[in-house]
Amino acid sequence: MVAVSEVDPAALVVRNVEKSFPAPETPLSRRQVLDNISFSLAPGELVSLIGPSGCGKSTLLRLIAGLDSTDEGDLLVGPEPITAPNAERGLVFQDPNLFPWLTVRRNIESGLVARGLLHEKKNEVDEFMRLVGLETFANVYPHHLSGGMAQRAALARALINHPKVLLLDEPLGALDAFTRMRMQDEVLRLWQARRTTMLLVTHDIDEAIYMSDRIMIMTPRPGRIERTIEVTLNRPRQRDSADFLRLRSDILNFLHFAGTK
Repeated sequence: MVAVSEVDPAALVVRNVEKSFPAPETPLSRRQVLDNISFSLAPGELVSLIGPSGCGKSTLLRLIAGLDSTDEGDLLVGPEPITAPNAERGLVFQDPNLFPWLTVRRNIESGLVARGLLHEKKNEVDEFMRLVGLETFANVYPHHLSGGMAQRAALARALINHPKVLLLDEPLGALDAFTRMRMQDEVLRLWQARRTTMLLVTHDIDEAIYMSDRIMIMTPRPGRIERTIEVTLNRPRQRDSADFLRLRSDILNFLHFAGTK
């Protein structure tokens, strides 16, 4: 592991992290969810985290977001320890969580309003609406948006804070298959335009291969990083290429989901 003083300010470091929760059946005991998790993300890297349900993927994202604290271990963005929520770490959920009483523009502005920066950065709102293709929907309310459009608004709301790290918790999981593939391209376009360091939690192996520089595979609970795969396929990636399908087969076999032959 790189020494903390040598870490780039935009990089994410997760070191020997452990987390447990009270066991529902025996409240005086604890159930371990994360077991000695360690990894780092380079500046501008897009990394996917996959694993079975309940392995602690979302818990890990909440810890990195500062919404919960570790039992053991260190979390850092550059040299700075993570101790609480901060705008330098954006978090986008599966549900866009837009405020229904605010227009698209007001939703995207909401983070700036909360931080008292709207007057200073108001000109950026139009820029980010154009970036996600919603400039003509500025005065529309969320209930008039499609699922993909609502998720684009949620991405713009997170990105307008210029986070050093963007955490994506199954952000496309609620979309239909065709919209999901289009949104994968949208997220990649935003990533290539801004080079924000991104950590994506997904259950979709094709999505992980299509989007990521690396894929980290977690074990069942208690979650550990069992394997890290470098994705060296050229971009833009072809979902039906022999190399793509070979990597998909390798991951499925590793996860024992390929079925018997």
